[in-house]
Amino acid sequence: MIIGVAKETYPGECRVAMVPASLPAMVKAGFEVLVETGAGLPAAFPDDAYTEKGARIAASRKELFEKSDVIFQIRSAGANPQAGQADLALMRRGLVVIGLAEPLTSPQVVKALADRGVTLFALELMPRVSRAQSMDVLSSMATIAGYKAVLLAAEKLPRVFPLLMTAAGTLTPAHVLVIGVGVAGLMAISTARRLGAVVEAYDIRPSVKEQVQSVGAKFVELPLETAEAEGAGGYARAQSEEFLRKQRELLGEVVAKNDVVITTAAVPGKKAPVLVTAEMVRHMAPGSVVMDLAAEYGGNCELTRPGETIVEKGVAIIGTTNLPSTVPAHASQMFSRNVSTFLTHLVKDGKFAFDMNDEITRSTLVCRDGQVVHPQVAERLKS
Repeated sequence: MIIGVAKETYPGECRVAMVPASLPAMVKAGFEVLVETGAGLPAAFPDDAYTEKGARIAASRKELFEKSDVIFQIRSAGANPQAGQADLALMRRGLVVIGLAEPLTSPQVVKALADRGVTLFALELMPRVSRAQSMDVLSSMATIAGYKAVLLAAEKLPRVFPLLMTAAGTLTPAHVLVIGVGVAGLMAISTARRLGAVVEAYDIRPSVKEQVQSVGAKFVELPLETAEAEGAGGYARAQSEEFLRKQRELLGEVVAKNDVVITTAAVPGKKAPVLVTAEMVRHMAPGSVVMDLAAEYGGNCELTRPGETIVEKGVAIIGTTNLPSTVPAHASQMFSRNVSTFLTHLVKDGKFAFDMNDEITRSTLVCRDGQVVHPQVAERLKS
């Protein structure tokens, strides 16, 4: 079986789906690896690094798709709406594509893949179960995003994070609020704490209080009655607009007293909830920073502009998107391990063996044999 590692074509995407360090295990398991020329260069992995570990280099994208049985991509067609369209013509019946695909927001692209007889596995649909942890791409990328978010906020803030006692006087520590305590939130808390900030965090799930405290932050508790906050697969469940309105009212005072607010709340397949309103931003002190990790999905801050940094009443709102791509070497390393493990889960005795009774396979398989087989994606095609 030949694994094809495609060069990413999404604007600004610097990651690569497989790194050279993953090749020996793949070769030992009986796979051949074909890498599109230049695929690893943006992440600092030249072609020679791949050939030294046993890969072959495809001179063109056309050759890669023609010769491969399975294609690894960071962003497959659904998650690469413009440049990804060119790949559709290269895809043939029986080809297996594994990568991020945004199928819930791009169901028509999934239909186009199904029509061509492609089998698609969307890694963002990986269930949050213990068996899938080593394959969980979203958690891996959230780890990188949470780390980098703090560094960007610290760079923009016109003061240092730690308490410093100097001959010129005492510098008080920065106060950081993290909203949303998933993987990205926990990494943001840990990173801000290591930089010396005073950190507190809020999440609608009271169950994460212990996790927040375990990494040295204070858990913010608001007098709110929540519906079930966790949905299927361990992902966040969307809340009612009335709940969000009350939450914003109560969060306003907490936001106003912090120098940095980092938001991380996203619901798969839906627009990110607005947690920080324009009015809340106006009550923050000049020089404060809002770092919106949900910018790519509409933003948790009402003022966020995806891909831009703006200033409102002296407060910077950072809407940087695709943060994992700004740390491409380690982001690629983590993605590579996730996707390699996932492939070995799907293959038995050198052939694909899709067990539809297995939660991991069933949850991530989007289309197969000319049909869109994922229930949620199929439902969106009807609407």
